[in-house]
Amino acid sequence: MASEICGKGNEEYVNENYDKAVELYTEALNLDDKRDDIYCHRAQAYLQLKKYSDAVLDCEKALEINEHNSKAYLKKGSALYELQEFQKALAVFQEGQKRFVTDGNFELWISKCQEELHKSEKTKTDAVCESGHHKEKTLSPNSVSVESPKVKYDWYQTHTHVVITVLLKNITKENLTVESESRKLKVVIKEPAATLELLLAHQIDPHQTSFKILSTKIEIKLKKCEGILWSKLEGQPDSEDRICPAASAPVAEGVPAYPSSSLSHRDWDKIAQQVTEEEKDEKLEGDAALNQFFQKIYADASDETKRAMMKSFTESGGTVLSTNWSEVGSKKVDVKPPDGMEFKKWEY
Repeated sequence: MASEICGKGNEEYVNENYDKAVELYTEALNLDDKRDDIYCHRAQAYLQLKKYSDAVLDCEKALEINEHNSKAYLKKGSALYELQEFQKALAVFQEGQKRFVTDGNFELWISKCQEELHKSEKTKTDAVCESGHHKEKTLSPNSVSVESPKVKYDWYQTHTHVVITVLLKNITKENLTVESESRKLKVVIKEPAATLELLLAHQIDPHQTSFKILSTKIEIKLKKCEGILWSKLEGQPDSEDRICPAASAPVAEGVPAYPSSSLSHRDWDKIAQQVTEEEKDEKLEGDAALNQFFQKIYADASDETKRAMMKSFTESGGTVLSTNWSEVGSKKVDVKPPDGMEFKKWEY
């Protein structure tokens, strides 16, 4: 009975009825208060309602029941972060990282907490300096201001996520920092020194940002707040882009030149082509190989075939992938889970 009510709560959460979701999760917990997963569900709804203190309490209850619940650590830490209790949040994320060493989300949040603590310490130091004398900092005539090199990147989207691919090779986890807010993304690479800052066209859920480091690139996965098609990646600071069909982009004459402060010229198109060739030669296995196969089909397909693939995959909850538009264009595609499996509407 508690699971059934929890499922209804999940549906209300997906429909963004967070108050109703909290009400249903509470009802489920009244029937079974030993369910750490339901406490985590309610904590996530509290995060959306900006009731961060309530989210912290629910995560603590979840951890009392099950100390191996990684989501409880992440949600508790992110709630403390929103409360600007950065030192406490850092301790939670560090404890979670010790327990779940393969989860890269903890590293991301640890970096964010450390940066906020550094900013706080710098503010205190600047305040002390202002109370004393000031020294002007001047550049010598021979000084040169050097900007970080531009970072080449690409992006694509699904119904629920935006994936940004940063084309940099041989980056280590220690040299990478990825930070995200509701409409901002910042990627900092220490060596070679490079920075990518994006003001996104629409809102994302920063709590569900994740990244993966490969030999030739960095993949950053952003969770959309709304299941809409983005016409472009970047937007304006004062408002979100209007949701409308993307217009055909004007064709530029000649080869585009990428701005750089470097004295030596780099052919970024050639570098991108080399990276593409290396990715083709990279031998993938399992799900990665299957995903690459489907991506190649999609990339080489006609517009009609792409529409068929997108429509069938979205409407079937990822259980059907059709390339025949005449077959799926005029009707809704039903969910067809594999034999012996049950389809659930949504889990987080």
